[in-house]
Amino acid sequence: MFFIAFQKRKNKLLLKSFKDQQRFEDALFKSKIEIQEQTLKNVSWELHDNIGQLLSTAVMQINMLNTNLDPELANSIQDVRSLVGDSLQEIRNLSKTLNNEVIQNIGLKESIQVELTRFEKLNFLKTKFSVTGDKTDLHPKDEIIVYRIIQEFFSNTIKYSQASSLEIKIEYQIKNLIISIKDDGIGFSKKNAKAGSGLLNMASRSDLINAKFEYETAPGEGVSLRLTYPFKSNNEDIKNNELG
Repeated sequence: MFFIAFQKRKNKLLLKSFKDQQRFEDALFKSKIEIQEQTLKNVSWELHDNIGQLLSTAVMQINMLNTNLDPELANSIQDVRSLVGDSLQEIRNLSKTLNNEVIQNIGLKESIQVELTRFEKLNFLKTKFSVTGDKTDLHPKDEIIVYRIIQEFFSNTIKYSQASSLEIKIEYQIKNLIISIKDDGIGFSKKNAKAGSGLLNMASRSDLINAKFEYETAPGEGVSLRLTYPFKSNNEDIKNNELG
């Protein structure tokens, strides 16, 4: 009886230690996410306010120069002005995708569209985007995390996949939000997937919002992702707001 009581107490302590460790790891990961979001927000401000302002000034100065030049040189200057103007617009679009406040203001669909339009303009990828079902609002903090998961997939596609096209589908169901993304790149073997490939980061972010994260890939077959996000009840939203 003494041994059984001792074993139960030991198991109870081990379970408590495991739960404490799990809570610590969750808190640590949430802190990392918050730090990343603040860093991205700061970069967004720098791009929009500082670099954006410098490019705007350059455009104005080019316009002033253009009035005092012969027509042939003026055409060359106009080409430079167009390049600087396009760069300014790209900087502004990029700053939108980094700032979580902008994402919350314009919404998930529009934020994704901004990113895909940028890929098209830069000739990175041909994209296809569709949304079905009646829109249901996500918890604001969860919406940011969902978008960052999608961005991580986009980043991996640009960096590693050698893909020429990218397709994303959003489906609003009664209880879930289903997001499916697929590229037509070179794919990879799951056995050889590296920890730094972004997969662990996407999976960890998914766990943070209780979403189901699934992906399929094989050499020569591209990569596909399916994210299932369960809509929260009003009580859960209130609880999340209190915790946040």
